[in-house]
Amino acid sequence: MIQTASIDAVMRALADPTRRAVFEQIVNSDEITVVELTRASHVTQGAVSQHLKALKLAGLVAERPEGRNVYYRAAPEGLAPLVDWMSHYGTFWRQRFADLRSLLKEIDP
Repeated sequence: MIQTASIDAVMRALADPTRRAVFEQIVNSDEITVVELTRASHVTQGAVSQHLKALKLAGLVAERPEGRNVYYRAAPEGLAPLVDWMSHYGTFWRQRFADLRSLLKEIDP
């Protein structure tokens, strides 16, 4: 089953709209620096750094230092707890919709 701590960390990290926007920028780039993220996000460099820290702690991004720059890239495996959680409930809803479809066919053939 799903590890509660992992899913909580991922959901908490993605709950903030600015953090989600930063994460989207990272996902849409091969690698991106804090400077580039700051330019595109319209928040301060300090705020971007805090968002990156939360994303890194949740396992959603990885970093690669090179000289004075740190490059960030998405870590797709970090989304695994969320995907597992959604899959669990997806099965539940698919069955419910199948039952509803059958009921509607009985009511109005």
